[in-house]
Amino acid sequence: MPPHAMEPSGPAWAERFPDGGNVNALADDFRSGCVSFIAAIRAGGGNVTVNSTRRPAERAYLMHYSWRIHKKTINPQNVPSKTGVDIDWVHRNSDGTVNIEKSRNAATAMVEKYDIAFQPSLTSRHVTGHAIDMSIGWRGDLKVQAKDGTEKAISTLPRDGFNLSLRKVGKSYGVTKHSSDPPHWSTDGK
Repeated sequence: MPPHAMEPSGPAWAERFPDGGNVNALADDFRSGCVSFIAAIRAGGGNVTVNSTRRPAERAYLMHYSWRIHKKTINPQNVPSKTGVDIDWVHRNSDGTVNIEKSRNAATAMVEKYDIAFQPSLTSRHVTGHAIDMSIGWRGDLKVQAKDGTEKAISTLPRDGFNLSLRKVGKSYGVTKHSSDPPHWSTDGK
């Protein structure tokens, strides 16, 4: 019996194992807070674009290791396999030797296709449906209602998810901002 065929790494992999893409894909215990928080921002005149929600474990694996190969923290031949993901991280020369440059270039193309800015975790809150990446912005003052019904007028900068007042409102809904990853919010900020 011939060995199972593996497909070389590259940007085509970014289309597989798609992200949930919308709030409906989030876990039940996180979804309602996100829906309410996003609605409060929009009702107050803000803009919200949801970029990522639930991420299959296979996608997390592909994102994590493409990043690590790209950043040269692991060699492609040392990446562990994952059941159900028949990717070959190692690109070879015609004589069968490892072509490290081609392997890294393929991983870099994946990182670019995924639009990764920070090293993805294998155990991200995205995998369990307890994280959301969203871009938030507004002009002027944002009048947003906290979960308890009190209205907060936010006139301070920045006018994005890093705004401390907005972060407090988000926390009232159980949606906590990550300290350094611009679009990332989760149940605990991780």
